[in-house]
Amino acid sequence: MGEVLSTDTSILVADGIVLGCTAVDRRDAIDQVGRQLQALGAVEPEYVTAMHQRERSVTTFLGEGVAIPHGTDESRRFVKRTALVALQFPDGVDWGGADVRLCIGIASKGNEHVGILAGLAVVLLDPGQARKLREAPDSDTILRMLNHMDEELSR
Repeated sequence: MGEVLSTDTSILVADGIVLGCTAVDRRDAIDQVGRQLQALGAVEPEYVTAMHQRERSVTTFLGEGVAIPHGTDESRRFVKRTALVALQFPDGVDWGGADVRLCIGIASKGNEHVGILAGLAVVLLDPGQARKLREAPDSDTILRMLNHMDEELSR
């Protein structure tokens, strides 16, 4: 597991974090996550369709106000490079009855994202840390929190 660095070849970069988003529903939020992955050059447009397919088959809601929209296994062919994006929805999004405040979108060619997701799981086990992540005032806070957890897990 490597460190999450703020460079354009990293899995999670500051340009992939958008605060203060609003969405009318879960579909809109997933579209926004997909557009952000496209803007970073990580996926082709077809990947967004696969993200909706994944959501229809099984919810990507993790708990503590966090969802991790991602495509199906078959959609990996539409991934140009592994990347994560984080979109914050301060007013919440109805996620099939759950309230989501942070979406971490995943585009993965392999297992490069596993360290960050393991770090995210650790953060979500602590309600106080989960709240800090959901309510982060800036992208550096999100990068720092996930980077720190990834470093801790790689020791």
